[in-house]
Amino acid sequence: YCCFLKIVFFPLLFLAAAVGLAMAEQQQGLNGMDLIVDGWFHERGELWPGQAMSLKVEEVVYHGRSKFQDVLFFRSTNHGMVLVLDGVIQVTESDEFSYQEMIAHIPMFAHGNAEKVLVIGGGDGGVLREICKHQGVKEVVICEIDEDVISYSKKYLPSLACGYDDPRVTVKVMDGAEFMRQNPGVFDVIITDSSDPIGPASVLFEAPFYRGMYDALADGGIICTQGECMWLHKDLIKPLVDKVSEFCSTAEYAYTTIPTYPSGQIGFIVATKNRGSCKKPAKVDSEMEKGLRYYNSELHEASFVLPNFARRAIFGDAEK
Repeated sequence: YCCFLKIVFFPLLFLAAAVGLAMAEQQQGLNGMDLIVDGWFHERGELWPGQAMSLKVEEVVYHGRSKFQDVLFFRSTNHGMVLVLDGVIQVTESDEFSYQEMIAHIPMFAHGNAEKVLVIGGGDGGVLREICKHQGVKEVVICEIDEDVISYSKKYLPSLACGYDDPRVTVKVMDGAEFMRQNPGVFDVIITDSSDPIGPASVLFEAPFYRGMYDALADGGIICTQGECMWLHKDLIKPLVDKVSEFCSTAEYAYTTIPTYPSGQIGFIVATKNRGSCKKPAKVDSEMEKGLRYYNSELHEASFVLPNFARRAIFGDAEK
């Protein structure tokens, strides 16, 4: 019997433990420090196979694991402070404005009179910063599931996290889907600023989550979500747009350019509840635009004009 344990049971036990450890590591995502080699951070991900983004590291200022993901902040030599979650670049100080301004101002100006706004994710505070530039907004709620992202962004990315200082902002450290279930028909604009569909953010790219956003919208409301890259993720974007189109009044795709995101581009899925297209701003604020670095009303309209390959892949012949 003892021999049986030694020959059969213990090897199986070790094998099971090894498999469990490997699965746990996969679920946890990459360790950001493992991606720093010879003073360079190399972003390599399964969603952009065969390519990598490299930034030269001046100093690692924080690395740790939250309850949900690997969190890394480092100061780069040419792009300012960088936030990395599960090995994926989320923010660099040098170009973050192109993303934050577009994901916030496209839906806000398309609506024209949003008073209640919900942000899902976006713990770095950049989207809050942009929303709070709209004086007509009365209430902004942010639901960020990872409190560490909020606290360390306040410490290391104050130029973004200043959004938390606005008295109109309420912070909910909780699951955004649950919060929306508790607040149906409330918000004029809902913005989901998520990381890529791996790990804790994967559910944010599924149809039930979009249905939850739709249900939490007030009549005439607008959804705007991080919509991945047209160069890399057409196979993710099209089925999601198709599914969202089944219950939203409109479902459109806009994009921005940003050098430190994969392939230098990222898109937004923009959808509505009982209102028409968001391609033209319902409101133009020339004074605000003077203080912005990327968004303007002309670019708002242009951002919905897709190259032929992307238009055909996402919308087929339905959009001309």
